[in-house]
Amino acid sequence: MSARRAAERDALVREIADDGGAAVAVPGRVEAEETAAALVEAALSRFGRLDIGFNNAGVLGEAGPTAGVSAAGWRETLDVNLTGAFFGAKHQIPAMLRHGGGAVMFTSTFVGHTVGFPQAAAYAASKSGLIGLTQALAAEYGPQGVRVNALLPGAVDTAMYHAMNGTPEARAFVTGLHALKRVARPEEIARAALYLVSDLAAFQTGTAMLVDGGLSITRT
Repeated sequence: MSARRAAERDALVREIADDGGAAVAVPGRVEAEETAAALVEAALSRFGRLDIGFNNAGVLGEAGPTAGVSAAGWRETLDVNLTGAFFGAKHQIPAMLRHGGGAVMFTSTFVGHTVGFPQAAAYAASKSGLIGLTQALAAEYGPQGVRVNALLPGAVDTAMYHAMNGTPEARAFVTGLHALKRVARPEEIARAALYLVSDLAAFQTGTAMLVDGGLSITRT
């Protein structure tokens, strides 16, 4: 796994080890292709093979009126959310093919797919692009045993959620958008991710799977 924040990254490795698992962390930024290559090499060196690639990194990017979004802000958002995921899959898939296939997953969102939000053009475009990438890779590598899917969460109680909704009123509004009238806990999204990359989803590829608490179908 990789992440920008060293303290959090190393803490996660220790948490996994303390729970009886094994993990290796690679420092780097996902928008740099060398990070994707180093991650795959680390997995092969430590575990001997690669079966699952979860491309989960994402940023809100520069928000605000679209006419005011800077070129640098636009590029940074697409570089992290879309190009970084592309680099991940580009290096993950060849490693999977050595052992007959595997599962690649991207974290997209309902934003720009089933719901449009104002002042989030770069974020919506980058995350929507992941769905097109999912479909293209699923069609290309399905015959070789690689499944590719996108997970589309609704609002999740994370630091990003609180940064995007900085007041109680904003959080109440977002909560009310969901049919379940609450936002997700991180572990609920984690269970959906585990499903998509597991054999339970062995006949599922090329999908954009909503795990959004009914946000996309709610008008109340």
